[in-house]
Amino acid sequence: MRIFERMDASVDLPEEERLLLESVRALAREEIAPRAAALDASGEFPWDNIAALNRLELNRMFIPEAYGGAGMSFAAYIECLREIAMACASTGIIWATNFHATKPIVQFATEEQKRRLLPVVADGGLGALAITEPEAGSDATGMRTSFRPDGDEIVIEGGKTFITNGDVADLYLLFGKWSEIENSKAALSVLVLPRGTPGLRVLRKEDKMGHRASSTAAIAFEGCRVPRANLIGQPGDGLRILFGALNKSRPSVAAHALAIARAAFGDSVAYINERRQSGRRIIDFQGIQFMVADMAADLVLAESWLRHVVRLIDAGEDDVGMEASLLKMRASDVAMRITTDAVQLHGGYGYIRDSRVERLMRDAKITQIWEGTNQVHRQLIGRSFIRRN
Repeated sequence: MRIFERMDASVDLPEEERLLLESVRALAREEIAPRAAALDASGEFPWDNIAALNRLELNRMFIPEAYGGAGMSFAAYIECLREIAMACASTGIIWATNFHATKPIVQFATEEQKRRLLPVVADGGLGALAITEPEAGSDATGMRTSFRPDGDEIVIEGGKTFITNGDVADLYLLFGKWSEIENSKAALSVLVLPRGTPGLRVLRKEDKMGHRASSTAAIAFEGCRVPRANLIGQPGDGLRILFGALNKSRPSVAAHALAIARAAFGDSVAYINERRQSGRRIIDFQGIQFMVADMAADLVLAESWLRHVVRLIDAGEDDVGMEASLLKMRASDVAMRITTDAVQLHGGYGYIRDSRVERLMRDAKITQIWEGTNQVHRQLIGRSFIRRN
């Protein structure tokens, strides 16, 4: 494991961020990880874990100081996310969704909106990013949720599905179509919907294969009204804001996927060094060594690309769409492959619920689907090499 220790040690964070990371690592090991199996079995929302993260005021790290935050680097956020997700993938994605929903407000909102909205999350509130609809998944431009201006208010009609934190969020970053703009792509717009808005209904919570303690909900908007002051940007700015959001959220979900993979790899290496067959440790068989070598190579290279993309973002590079797509696609494929091999290396024990790798394999699958399916990412990446004459 020395190669991973060197790679982790190469992350150079300022002292304040490093100390926070150490606190998160201890919290993940001592409080979050011991609860993970029971939460997966029950599917209960991990309120104790969220309270523990809020004790560290962890939401503040991705909010500027002017609005009640700490304004830490993207690298620090990614490293903290990895520690949380390795301990409990459900808790990891709940917290990551706060970042996904908040960062577009930081990047695109007005000064008044930032001062009004960001402290809600900084103080420990939960966010939700509401994009997906039953007929609009990876192609967000196909959504039907409508925003109709009515004086100083906006009336919202429609619904969303597969929304992480959908039934527990304090703020929803909601994408929909501006009713007065006919062009489907040009109509895409964004607003913030507060918890408790009349007409906001939770239709159901999904019973999922993995990330079972993370709440995923279908929600409906029936004549919801919000002040026009909750519109982020101008009508029709949605596509620009969406792409800006995805450039940050895709590296985030890639880090989440690789955390799951790292946990599965660590469990596998420990197991095959202890388990014996025919008088030999499992790792002493050449075929097993080949499997481990491939797993390690995939993981190291994907994590190295993650850190490259993180450095670009922290350096202020906004145009990282292709890098983020490559990262999300490869990281999630690696996570699924490594967790599948981890189950194989554990043999029959990997197939039962008492083994963590069984849960990790279920958790890994969604990473190939959300934030754009990997088939869509392959299409985006492939198209980028077409020469325009």
